[in-house]
Amino acid sequence: MKHIFDYTRDQLKAQMKDVGLKPFRADQAWQWIYQKGLADPEAMTNLGAGDKAKLQENINFKLPEVTAEQKAADGVIKWLFKLEDGQEIETVFIPQGKRGTLCVSSQVGCTLTCRFCHTGTQALARNLTAGEIIAQVWLAKRQLEDFTDADTARKLTNIVFMGMGEPLYNKDNVFDACRILMDEKGFAMGGRKITISTSGVAPEIADIGEDLGVNLAVSLHSADNETRTKIMPLNKKYPLEVLQESLKNFRLRENRRITWEYVLLKGVNDSMEDAEKLLKFIKPFPSLVNLIPFNPWPGSPFECSDLEAQKAFRNRIAKAGVDVTLRLTRGEDILAACGQLRSESSGRSTVSLEYPSVVAVYGNEKQKKLSEEKLKVKIESTEGDS
Repeated sequence: MKHIFDYTRDQLKAQMKDVGLKPFRADQAWQWIYQKGLADPEAMTNLGAGDKAKLQENINFKLPEVTAEQKAADGVIKWLFKLEDGQEIETVFIPQGKRGTLCVSSQVGCTLTCRFCHTGTQALARNLTAGEIIAQVWLAKRQLEDFTDADTARKLTNIVFMGMGEPLYNKDNVFDACRILMDEKGFAMGGRKITISTSGVAPEIADIGEDLGVNLAVSLHSADNETRTKIMPLNKKYPLEVLQESLKNFRLRENRRITWEYVLLKGVNDSMEDAEKLLKFIKPFPSLVNLIPFNPWPGSPFECSDLEAQKAFRNRIAKAGVDVTLRLTRGEDILAACGQLRSESSGRSTVSLEYPSVVAVYGNEKQKKLSEEKLKVKIESTEGDS
């Protein structure tokens, strides 16, 4: 039986008709679920007893179980959700001022085996359904008590598909989930508030712009084919020249840009030569480069780039006139930092999670100095704990 979260509103109207209910009941149910945060037909007071019974007979309303919630000192929250078949996924909420970003997963495990990513050590179990993706958002909003009236500021403002799995290897379900997220009578999230991140599944990239109009992030990590193939085997199938050509066909909406995710690995991709290759690769595109200090995990063959190397790399990108950010690590005290996550059921460890940048774009000198000071304190604190 299909889950209530699996339906787009049009699909739900068709289902209502099929089971003998008026299609407008779909709008009523939709409002209860996505605006009021009630996914139990018994709580839907404008539905009659017969209508409620038909819904429960024909649609699955069972919610994933929230089996764990951890809160970091910096406000990051990590949830462990158990799905109906017993599989588990982790979802992370990152608050930053008036913005609150939820990193959601698209698969249980991953097939890509990127060498710097802990998720790559967890074999793919299966794709998530659209409903299981939506459940992450719905449950997060419930846990945050974020189902409030229209005049109250939302805690959850942005969604990023940067958790477990490659979203474009589960494109149909991810796209349906985006349509549900953007439905004006549901969560009503604009395309600017949603980002799909891909490791470079070239043939599918154009559809993100054509079909959805959401933001695009590319997990690049090297602009050298030999290096990228070593750390990201997907590059064998879709080398940089193929990826770049597919991106030229990507329809960027007005005043949008491509975000390039780049994990800095000591002695691997953090040299000035690497920076020059990156600048050459991204030159055709409106760009934001998001530099990510590597977060080590047990058994990882890599180290984080030194602070000076991070700053030099960032400064070279900024000098070329490209917007660049250098992330602060968030949530590492609960193993929720970028690249540390992995579903609990496969080792009680942590998924590759690529958080949205939490450091301002460099350009404002005061902000630049402040961000550098925060980064220095964070690194010194980490070293002192070791």
